[in-house]
Amino acid sequence: MSESRTTPFDLTGKKIWVAGHKGMVGSALVRRLASENCEILTCDRQTVDLACQTDVNAWLSHNAPDAIIMAAAKVGGIHANSTYPADFLYQNLIIEANVIHGAYQTGVAKLLFLGSSCIYPRMADQPMTESALLTGPLEPTNQWYAVAKIAGIKLCEAYRKQYGCNFISAMPTNLFGPGDHYDLENSHVPAATIAKCHLAKVSNDKTMTVWGSGTPLREFMSVDDLADALVFLLQNYSDESFINVGSGKEISIKDFVETVAAVVGFEGNFVFDTSRPDGMPRKMMDSTVLNNLGWRPRVGLEEGLKQAYAWYLENAA
Repeated sequence: MSESRTTPFDLTGKKIWVAGHKGMVGSALVRRLASENCEILTCDRQTVDLACQTDVNAWLSHNAPDAIIMAAAKVGGIHANSTYPADFLYQNLIIEANVIHGAYQTGVAKLLFLGSSCIYPRMADQPMTESALLTGPLEPTNQWYAVAKIAGIKLCEAYRKQYGCNFISAMPTNLFGPGDHYDLENSHVPAATIAKCHLAKVSNDKTMTVWGSGTPLREFMSVDDLADALVFLLQNYSDESFINVGSGKEISIKDFVETVAAVVGFEGNFVFDTSRPDGMPRKMMDSTVLNNLGWRPRVGLEEGLKQAYAWYLENAA
């Protein structure tokens, strides 16, 4: 049955399945959980097809995890979301539904579902509180992913309400760090910017083109801070309401690009391509609820970007 909001969930001796362990968030969770006295469970696509309910249930029954952190998802930036709307909606819906339903059917004690800050309306009041969900139209450029994530939140709420399952949801802000997907066309802003700045530097380019006007305000967070917050929530939070996870600091895209350039060592100028979409004009999470529970981020923007760039040089450049 569902536990009270303050009932601790001790990880000692527990088996924790990190679904999506090869992704940026999943790999950060594996790093973070390594310092806990628990057994970390992982499986790749060749072992379990998360789009197949039979596969998911069979794996859950055989491995019997005590908890699941649902980090598996199809992700991408504005271009990817706009180009592959059916893929983003269908694949995310089917994966999250199979894991959440399988967790209920096999008696998993606790599940933490990861959403995204894009669930909020395009023109939501800033900073965005949890109560802003479903109060207005979504940002068109990533609405497909957002609808799937909203469905996942509501699915967790529904299983709590109908079956008393201890399923919770967390909404991360924009992330960066080791393990990201560094693709110039389909990545999120931080990874794409690091890759573009590096390419411009090694090519001795005098200028670099940046999508959009550079004026939108964004909040960025180290993926290792997110992993720490998620483990904290798994241990300390149980409630129907989903919870925001942000850094509490925002920066314009222009200033962010300049910060990345300084970390990478690109000394050229920037050209802002205003024919490309900006996305939401401002996207800042209100993480008051999480902060009041006792958690705060620790990794600064420049420090986190240096870690991300070092990983990029070693693994993806």
